[in-house]
Amino acid sequence: MELRPYQKEAIKAIKQGWNEHQKELLVLPTGTGKTVVFSQIAHDESKNGRVLIMAHRDELIEQARAKYTSLTGDSTAKEKASDTCIGSSERVVVGSVQTMQRDRRLSRFSHDYFDTIIVDEAHHCLSSGYQKVLKHFPYSKVLGVTATPDRGDKKDLSKYFDNIAYEYNLKQAIKDGYLCDIKARTIPLEIDMSDVKVRVGDFEVNQVAETLQPYLPEIARNIKEYASDRKTVVFLPLVSIAKEFQAYLEEQGLEAREVNGESGDRKETLEWFDKAGKGSVLCNAMLLTEGWDCPTVDCVVILRPTKIRSLYVQMVGRGTRLAEGKKDLLLLDFLWLCQRHNLCRPSHLVTNNEEDQVRIAKASDDEEIDLLGAESDAVEARKNALAEAIAKNKKKKGKLVNPLDFFAETRDMELMDYEPIFKWEFDEPTEKQLKALENYGFNTDGITKGLACQLISKVIERSGLATPKQIRTLSNFGYENVAEWTFDEASKRISMIAAAGWSTYKLPKEYRP
Repeated sequence: MELRPYQKEAIKAIKQGWNEHQKELLVLPTGTGKTVVFSQIAHDESKNGRVLIMAHRDELIEQARAKYTSLTGDSTAKEKASDTCIGSSERVVVGSVQTMQRDRRLSRFSHDYFDTIIVDEAHHCLSSGYQKVLKHFPYSKVLGVTATPDRGDKKDLSKYFDNIAYEYNLKQAIKDGYLCDIKARTIPLEIDMSDVKVRVGDFEVNQVAETLQPYLPEIARNIKEYASDRKTVVFLPLVSIAKEFQAYLEEQGLEAREVNGESGDRKETLEWFDKAGKGSVLCNAMLLTEGWDCPTVDCVVILRPTKIRSLYVQMVGRGTRLAEGKKDLLLLDFLWLCQRHNLCRPSHLVTNNEEDQVRIAKASDDEEIDLLGAESDAVEARKNALAEAIAKNKKKKGKLVNPLDFFAETRDMELMDYEPIFKWEFDEPTEKQLKALENYGFNTDGITKGLACQLISKVIERSGLATPKQIRTLSNFGYENVAEWTFDEASKRISMIAAAGWSTYKLPKEYRP
């Protein structure tokens, strides 16, 4: 299998990252081949020692085994209730965390038995079962693989992992053509969630079900109106509600079925849906969030509101894969009235900035929007607001460049929103970093190691364009959009100003490089 460019970059970054950090994270959105990446990593690492690939569901375990064998041609050993890898000649083991955490099973392994451990769906790894297994192997290099989390998820994961080795986000995957475009429409149906309690960080499912139940007939009518020409997956809070909603969909003339963990015809239902066409709907109570793929899904309806972005991303990810004849994915959203707690909305998929999220949500009110296009418009609006703020500070003097001013001048929204997460990011910059920043002209007061990395990477990325010092100098003289000038264009204009005695009085007022 020919690896995609970002997959090659990820593998390289992970291997390099292990030189500094024992426990690394790989962040890849659903549908971009995370199993391919960690299978290649497992194959490479197995040449030097044993590798454990650990997951919490049978579907994920079997996917990992099948992908590893198809990619490398090698077989794997299993560590499940009825199987053990002890004494096996295979260097790669795929194991169930439920089996591995058992005292009698875990005690059979020496603390250095595995050189490398790979955790699929790593957002689960903070649970006691995973932690018990991981702590038993203190010398192992660890790679956690997860879909794109927000800052809160990353902060939680930073309690165990040392660093994000590589991150490929949903927006970039769509732009690069590896995932389909996402459309969003907010249906003007107000569902009052204000009395639903939050437990263990998310909405209490029984209360969500009670709140949702009266709205089911109207939601079914909306799916009929907006998604009758699509293939839809609906996520609901409880099995009983999923079955009830299936009946309402059938009343609307849609071909709908329900599937759950206890369904005797589960396999047949999933096979039916895989082959089904437009107007078909599959209802489930959070069964299909992981380990299930049906690329032809082109509409996702989330009727199990959540505060957990990783869970929301998993649900949406059931419809982001490419398929022949598929144009895009439609997300049908509703007006969830929730006064005390933020819940995930389509806008959270493409930005962590609350200001941009509000703009996108307003744009999707009863109108189908392109999610990336709406995000681009929201970012542009914020850039314009920044430009106005910069214009007001043009007369502000100073020889050193303020990092925030540099981010604003270059209109880099990701850097504007940067906040340190991992422990090392809060450390003091190294002497080498400080020297580099001083050479670039930055004020280094209060800069952390993480921010220093961001600044240095940005300057290197801008090679050939105006430097931070040039931007600062020319902006102080009133020139606009200097960050877009080349180094030579900026140098030429600064030389002209210097020749005029550091005054622009005698120079043309309008200047375009």
